[in-house]
Amino acid sequence: MVPAYVANPMAVVFGGGKPIDLGKNFFDGRRVLGDGKTYRGLVGGIVCGVFIGFVQMNTPLGHYLGVHTLSVVCALSIGALLGDLVESFLKRRLGLRRGAKFPVADQLDFVVGACALTYLLEPLWFTANFTPLKLIVVFVATPLLHRLTNIVGYRIKLKKEPW
Repeated sequence: MVPAYVANPMAVVFGGGKPIDLGKNFFDGRRVLGDGKTYRGLVGGIVCGVFIGFVQMNTPLGHYLGVHTLSVVCALSIGALLGDLVESFLKRRLGLRRGAKFPVADQLDFVVGACALTYLLEPLWFTANFTPLKLIVVFVATPLLHRLTNIVGYRIKLKKEPW
């Protein structure tokens, strides 16, 4: 999960600039994604996630990760940010403003996206490496890690809200 855990906050670090939805509204009159989802953030997050995954692959423990590791690293990184984009789309449909709390979804959107895309692209690797117990650990630990990183991001002025 490290590539997903890195990609998600790095999208905030590298964010800014042109929004992915180009300022367009959906047919319901609300923004598709909003100003918080930018090309710079998307690309920066993915690159950082893939980079850290590449570093992981080339450590002494990297040989335990299996044969499809590069595709898995890409899927985890891209899936994390796609999950975040889907959550942002849903928030706009619900009329929630940028930065509004969306409990559970705010903490697990990127994990669901990372797991879903990785499972779709590498189902054998996913089921071999993400046992039910490991998934439980990820889904329990992630909200705690997410809260901690958001507090840090808020204190160093990268985020406007501490959640």
